[in-house]
Amino acid sequence: MPRRLAPALWGLAALLVLSAALEALVRSEALPKLVVAAPSDTVVAIWHLVAEEGLLGALGATLLTALGAVAAAIVAGLPAGYWLYKHPRFGRAYRNWLGALFAAPLVLVYPVVLVLFGRTYVSTGFMGFIVGVIAVVLYTREGLAAVPLTLVRVGRAFNLTPEQEFWKILLPAGAPMIFTGIRLGTIYALVNIIGVEFLINFGGLGFVVSEAYDKFDIPGMYGAIVFVILVSGGMLWLLKRLQLWLRPA
Repeated sequence: MPRRLAPALWGLAALLVLSAALEALVRSEALPKLVVAAPSDTVVAIWHLVAEEGLLGALGATLLTALGAVAAAIVAGLPAGYWLYKHPRFGRAYRNWLGALFAAPLVLVYPVVLVLFGRTYVSTGFMGFIVGVIAVVLYTREGLAAVPLTLVRVGRAFNLTPEQEFWKILLPAGAPMIFTGIRLGTIYALVNIIGVEFLINFGGLGFVVSEAYDKFDIPGMYGAIVFVILVSGGMLWLLKRLQLWLRPA
């Protein structure tokens, strides 16, 4: 148990040391308070945001929007990636296009999405979905294509149906690459969702950050950013547990 906890304890110790150093730099005015908030002020601001500004409600809104966007990306992306794997010609033809789309700043299309869906959670969720699904499709196709042919031939020797082949061979063997795509899609989805919340002044944590920024409440802005980091870490932890459940070894 101590060995398993050692990385987390070392990380916590490093965080405490950095927080103490940042506190000293801000208090000594080596760093301007209008740019960087002292950690102690950020903690007080978090309490104020929770008590008076509805931070927990904003956290729930962003979390539910992100979970819905990522779940939709998985539901749509896995079959699309599998189809590209089963049709190698199309897979080779569209791989570079998907890579180019994944690298493009798709957050810039948010005005079009606002026209289609209005200033709603559907808009923020859709902005997360469009980047998440590209990553899932791309990495699902790459992960399935990397499965050794020996495993596929063994399955066919046992007369597995295409569905059994997918669930018993392809998905477990391609899980590392597939979950890499899901994790990347989750990160980019969160970036898009929170970025659009900030831009349109609507929604969850992005809206809280925007409000604090407009009021020059620097500690409050950093406090909301702390919760953004917590959402990101929590979703990546859930994906890691799901991957271990699917493929324990």
